[in-house]
Amino acid sequence: MNTYEISLQALADPTRRRIFELVRTRPRSVAELAAGLPVSRPAVSQHLGVLERAHLVRHRRRGTRHIYHPDPAGLAPLRAYVESLWDDVLTAFAASGGESGGPDDARDEE
Repeated sequence: MNTYEISLQALADPTRRRIFELVRTRPRSVAELAAGLPVSRPAVSQHLGVLERAHLVRHRRRGTRHIYHPDPAGLAPLRAYVESLWDDVLTAFAASGGESGGPDDARDEE
């Protein structure tokens, strides 16, 4: 399985995606994350474990707490994948002569 596929699978869960969105704004502890989510601290810890195994977040210890933050190196394969999709779309658009062929075009012909 490609690294970006692991990242996509990890982010497919709405709770994990929300946790990641919170962590990407600033480093946070499990307790801080759990306080703003409708799940328990153990559930947040499990979700963070999935995100960590997908290399989307890392943690550092601060006393007895673990503080989670994004892992930029882990995001690189996912970013490259999304950018390759965008490149493919732009290439196909250019090859079509700039015509989108989308739903708006069908309405223009009516």
